[in-house]
Amino acid sequence: MSGLTDSMPKAMGIALFDLDHTLLGGDATYEWIQFLIRLGVLDRAIYEAELERFYDEYRAGTLDIRAFLHFDFRPLSSHPRAKLEQWREQYLGEVVAPMILPKALDLIAWHEARGDLTAIVTAANSFVCGPIARMFGVQHLLASEPECIDGEFTGNIDGIPCFHEGKVTRLEAWLTSRGQALADFPESYFYGDSTSDVPLMEKVTHPVAVHPGEALAELARARNWPIISLR
Repeated sequence: MSGLTDSMPKAMGIALFDLDHTLLGGDATYEWIQFLIRLGVLDRAIYEAELERFYDEYRAGTLDIRAFLHFDFRPLSSHPRAKLEQWREQYLGEVVAPMILPKALDLIAWHEARGDLTAIVTAANSFVCGPIARMFGVQHLLASEPECIDGEFTGNIDGIPCFHEGKVTRLEAWLTSRGQALADFPESYFYGDSTSDVPLMEKVTHPVAVHPGEALAELARARNWPIISLR
């Protein structure tokens, strides 16, 4: 990381970060489902099999994100919001805190010291990831949104999933709401770990592959994108 940051020009810009396997040394959604299984909230036989199938599809690049989010949101709609928040606090302390990478905190701090606008852009759901973003000290989060009516989750998807091309769409809409556009920033960075991050990586001036899978690593080498590890 030091070689990358030492060589970067010092100008105000925007820095965007994927979450799973990028800032975190693991996957927030996968670990949340496993945590609920361990608590006995979810049926192990059913949920583990579905979870592994979805992640096999993700690794193969064939994931149906809407099907996955309906699976992910199912536990949210099956329990009162207050109970979910209680479980989430336990999950954050027991599971997420050990996954936070010190070098990721350093990278975020470096960007903020430059005056860059920082945001996490993740396909994971905002209920789980909102407090994780705060643990990293990042104020802005773009995530997949579970529908909420009268304070309780319905199990439905609210808006466009923040996945693949959806990351670009969601980012553009967020910047527009701020009276900005990506082109307004002299420098833009996106740190991602998988091929699902490529559409947004192609939009920024500084795409960076973080501990990438082989497919992204091969693409990064072909395009001379930096490859770093925060582990």
